[in-house]
Amino acid sequence: MIPTTPALFKALASVPVLAGIDLPALTLLAEEGIVHTFAPGVWIVREGEEGHSFFILVEGDVEIVKHAGTPRAIMLAAFHQGAFFGEMCIIDPVLRTASVCALTPVRAVEIKAATLHHLFQKMPEQYTIILLNLSRDLARRLRDIDEIFAARSS
Repeated sequence: MIPTTPALFKALASVPVLAGIDLPALTLLAEEGIVHTFAPGVWIVREGEEGHSFFILVEGDVEIVKHAGTPRAIMLAAFHQGAFFGEMCIIDPVLRTASVCALTPVRAVEIKAATLHHLFQKMPEQYTIILLNLSRDLARRLRDIDEIFAARSS
């Protein structure tokens, strides 16, 4: 459970993936979310692990790495405060497709798939807002990748 301090509650309310949800929905997420802290260099999730949650960065920076710990390791992205990661396991229940490492001290809120299911049961319209926000951000990320790919092709 998240200590519902005004600062943390405000931090959750300000992240784009939760934009537009109302106070009762935010409260449900705060009551069921789990706050984690990670030191720099700590792996938050690992490629190939089962995952049933996503994370919202309240503080800090992370890097997303494919094939971590191998000669083929490649950094895919860096995310900062207000970003989220791990959502692919919520949308499509498969193993984690990349690893995430803390670059700085990180404070993140883990939102489990079960919490989103509770939100769907109690407040389906609020659940829909979060799914739309996730979809919009995923579309933006895909457009960015398309641009990088196109630039490398020319």
